[in-house]
Amino acid sequence: MDEIREVIEGKAALLQEGDAKAILSHYAPGYVEFSLAPPLRQPADGQNPGTLDAWIATFEAPPRREVTQLEITTDGDVAFATSLDCLTAVPRGSTEGFTLWFRVTLGLRRIDGRWLVTHEHESVPFEMDGSFRASTGLTPTG
Repeated sequence: MDEIREVIEGKAALLQEGDAKAILSHYAPGYVEFSLAPPLRQPADGQNPGTLDAWIATFEAPPRREVTQLEITTDGDVAFATSLDCLTAVPRGSTEGFTLWFRVTLGLRRIDGRWLVTHEHESVPFEMDGSFRASTGLTPTG
């Protein structure tokens, strides 16, 4: 499980460095991604660092991602992990930053001796009061 923890926390650390290519080296070819951004499912060309580089460039500096409450379950060469992650950044052209907490579920497989992400799902809850507003002000409890 230490190897898997290193992959997950390593990806987060590489984001702050702005190294899209190194981040993507932790993903299997053809991985499935459901990120916070539209569309509902990201295109299958996820190994292209240009998309991630373009997103990172929308900030004054690369965002900081913190992985918390990480739980990992493994069975042979398959694993899944859940966490509550915190993204902190300043949008390009802005003087004020933001902090966003969101949920993450990862599926991983050991491929050629390396643990790689094969499935990534990120989400933010929404208000069930009929407004359907994203609940972006939530923080973890406990």
